[in-house]
Amino acid sequence: MTLSATQEQIINCIDNNATSSQWKDWKWQMRHSIKDLETFEALLDVKLSDKQRKAFGKAAKKFPISITPYYLSLINTEDIENDPVFLQSVPSPLELNIVKGDMSDPLHEDSDSPAPCVTHRYPDRVLLLVSNVCPMYCRHCTRKRKVGDEDTIPKRSAIEQGIRYIRNNPQIRDVLLSGGDPFLLPDDYLDWILSELRGIEHVEIIRIGTRTPVVLPCRITSNLVAILKKHQPVWVNTHFNHSREITQSARNALGMLADGGVPLGNQTVLLSGINDCPRIMKALVHKLVKNRVRPYYLYQCDLSEGLSHFRTPVGKGIEILESLIGHTSGFCVPTYVIDAPGGGGKIPVMPNYLISWSTNKVVLRNYEGVITTYKEPDSYEPTFCDRDCDSCDLLLKLEDADESKAIGIEQLLADDDQTISLVPSSNARHSRRKSET
Repeated sequence: MTLSATQEQIINCIDNNATSSQWKDWKWQMRHSIKDLETFEALLDVKLSDKQRKAFGKAAKKFPISITPYYLSLINTEDIENDPVFLQSVPSPLELNIVKGDMSDPLHEDSDSPAPCVTHRYPDRVLLLVSNVCPMYCRHCTRKRKVGDEDTIPKRSAIEQGIRYIRNNPQIRDVLLSGGDPFLLPDDYLDWILSELRGIEHVEIIRIGTRTPVVLPCRITSNLVAILKKHQPVWVNTHFNHSREITQSARNALGMLADGGVPLGNQTVLLSGINDCPRIMKALVHKLVKNRVRPYYLYQCDLSEGLSHFRTPVGKGIEILESLIGHTSGFCVPTYVIDAPGGGGKIPVMPNYLISWSTNKVVLRNYEGVITTYKEPDSYEPTFCDRDCDSCDLLLKLEDADESKAIGIEQLLADDDQTISLVPSSNARHSRRKSET
């Protein structure tokens, strides 16, 4: 794949001798991340006003800037201030507006941390923070308090303590790796973490949250995919917020992951001025499923400090869902959630389709506004339950169904079968036994 004119301009400005293969090297991209506005202007050949530069510079001192050259190349310099890539990556003076209700840790992740690197909020799953470094510092990040802070980089010993906590709590069946971005860890280090978790018998699912397919797609390498494949089932959730982010490079990265057997989901944050439009959101979810990514969550923007300019009314999210439900495939519709302040977890928010109900009938409406009824059973007799789950022989046969049945000599040899002999159906002696009884 050849580089775009903007990418050629950026790579030549960074290093006149750099090649396209270096552009596709994720470590080269990270080494040349843009961390100041002067470099930003030079690489894109744009000039912000003195007022803008002063305001942006002030915001960058509180909330650092870091943009990969790749993601920078996606900015539309013809309409820079309305560009969704620009708005997600470049500091804004609006980030300094700390309003009533803003919190440094709105989700109380630190409060719900029983061990280093662990947030344990839900009964059967935990968040394991394995990094605090990202390829790009998203301006809407809920963890702005710690991402990029060298004092909060988790050490290996801290991650080991977190894994030990998971090992000692058998109710945990699902572990989500997050950070920062876990895919910025070296391959062998990530392999070690996955190996440790996969060695815990009660851990059934490992999930990884990453934005590398969006801002650093060249990080998805054949070696990385091989590591994920080795530790399956490993689920990966991406973070595309706008359809313009799904470039050919992003599609290649997603294709490698999907071809490697990695189930893919996407978590989008609803952001004012970026994707708070039904048409934009529909275009995004259609592009995602076309690339084998299931829209998973649509997040209401959190109450983290400096995000008030990104937040929309909840009604905007409901409007977007109304434009999706019934108007496109069901698997294109994400679950709209508010991550409750104070650590209450994700609360689904949906349009109301249940209008009313009585003892044997419910009144519903569909996406078109059609009002209809559903008749409930006149007599519903639930299976009697004595709450003695250990001895239940009715509904709790939860083990896998047996797809094989031993017959013939195999049946006689099987230790789990009580058959002691096989008798032909035409055996006269046994026929007489039956007649006698």
